[in-house]
Amino acid sequence: MDMICDFLHHDSYWVKGIAKELIWASIENSSICYGIYKGNPLEGNGQQVGFARVVTDFVRFSHLGDVFVLPEYRGRGLSKWMLSIIIEHPQLKGTYFSLATKDAHTLYEQFGFQSVENMEKRMARSLNWEAVYKGHRLKN
Repeated sequence: MDMICDFLHHDSYWVKGIAKELIWASIENSSICYGIYKGNPLEGNGQQVGFARVVTDFVRFSHLGDVFVLPEYRGRGLSKWMLSIIIEHPQLKGTYFSLATKDAHTLYEQFGFQSVENMEKRMARSLNWEAVYKGHRLKN
């Protein structure tokens, strides 16, 4: 868990500076979390090197977020392998999958992701960090 918090807080472009408590809350409230490990965590020698999480209702929609592999382990096909596992999950396979990313588009396209057409018909409410921190009783 420390590796996830360290990466998201210090190295991610999408939530850099986020409080550890909010990372914990986002993971605890996610439907499924995925990890990539060097070694075997069940034998006590696993070092986590990648992570992704999915928020879903298991019927209509799934949202993929916080996908990353530590820089020193990139270029080995680990992200591609992890995405193949996620996309093939029996209860996620047919759902509408979304994600928001400014990079790795060619990777995601290999799994059927594409730019959303008719964006003018999509709506979203902006993230309000002040309200998020206040809702979790944290100082921003």
